[in-house]
Amino acid sequence: MKMPLRLLVPVAILVGGFLSMIGLLSLRSEPEARTPVPQTKAVFTETVSLDEIAADVSALGRVISAQPVDLYSEVSGELMMGDVPFKPAQSFKKGDLLVRIDDRQTLYQLNSTKSELMTALAQVLPEIKVDFPDKYQKWQEYFDRIEFDKKVPALPDADNQKIKLFLSRFSVYKLYYSVKELELTLSKHYFYAPFDGSILSTEMRIGSTARSGSQIGQILNLESLEVEVPVPVVDVDWIDETKPVELTLSGDNSNKAVRYTGMITRRASTIDTKSQTVQLYVSVDKTDGKPLLEGTYLDVKIPGRTVNSAFELPRRALYENRYVYVINDGKFEYREVDIARMETNSAIINGGLSDGDTVVTELLQGVAPGMPAKSRSLES
Repeated sequence: MKMPLRLLVPVAILVGGFLSMIGLLSLRSEPEARTPVPQTKAVFTETVSLDEIAADVSALGRVISAQPVDLYSEVSGELMMGDVPFKPAQSFKKGDLLVRIDDRQTLYQLNSTKSELMTALAQVLPEIKVDFPDKYQKWQEYFDRIEFDKKVPALPDADNQKIKLFLSRFSVYKLYYSVKELELTLSKHYFYAPFDGSILSTEMRIGSTARSGSQIGQILNLESLEVEVPVPVVDVDWIDETKPVELTLSGDNSNKAVRYTGMITRRASTIDTKSQTVQLYVSVDKTDGKPLLEGTYLDVKIPGRTVNSAFELPRRALYENRYVYVINDGKFEYREVDIARMETNSAIINGGLSDGDTVVTELLQGVAPGMPAKSRSLES
């Protein structure tokens, strides 16, 4: 049976189109393969110049008083006001009377004993005048110098045995040392400030009764401040204790930051087993007149030992803490280096780099050794 004409026409069109497409494809030529041109990466660099570099040790320290003093009573009596209010945080000057204990009983006993001493001297003076007229004037002048409102002066030297017998027979020596003992007891009723400072705490109030052994309070020496600095064990050997230490208020990174200087005065001989640190103590030089308060935290920068033939590089430019990128003949080179010391933001390198090397100082991503590179500082 013959196919209808209306079906042959579409089939012929499809066959003809297919054959035309094959013919056109056979005439198409393959494009030439293009080799991608590598892009040159511009990076921040520094030119290596080996030199002596002083390693620094950074730490956080706390201001403490070098001389905290506990006040204990050695006598009994009512606690009485001194020259300054006896309250916590009260400042005082050297020589101020901080507090006193009622001294009337001791004072009366002292004057009574002093009177007995004068009576004994009055009895021995005629004996000295008769037997040793050349010594009489010296002892008479001593008798005249004794006053109830002043300390008893030291006894004159008795260079003659018979005079010593006179003095002993009338109990002059015994009474003299009894007076000196009472004078010492009287002095214990007064608490004078041995330095410029501040009252840290008061254990007793004015008007209360102190007894021998009672703690009255605690004072701080603001003339002699020092900074307690815990330093990691690994950093201790780097410290140069002969150089000045720089201190700033913790967290103050402004140009107007208050700065102090000090010197390391001593170092602990033991290690804190929990923190693995060693305590250093730094005296604070207050010649600038800016006051420091106890408990203030300070950032401490301690000069360290010098590393010879070294170069300092930002820590961000290190890879695996042992490799850096350098630019050599216009290409990246991955190079192993020796690191003498890691600091907070940098590393001191003392091997693997030479004078004139161009070392990359930024963190690189997506690069590999051999890729083209150039210094960003060389760009026009």
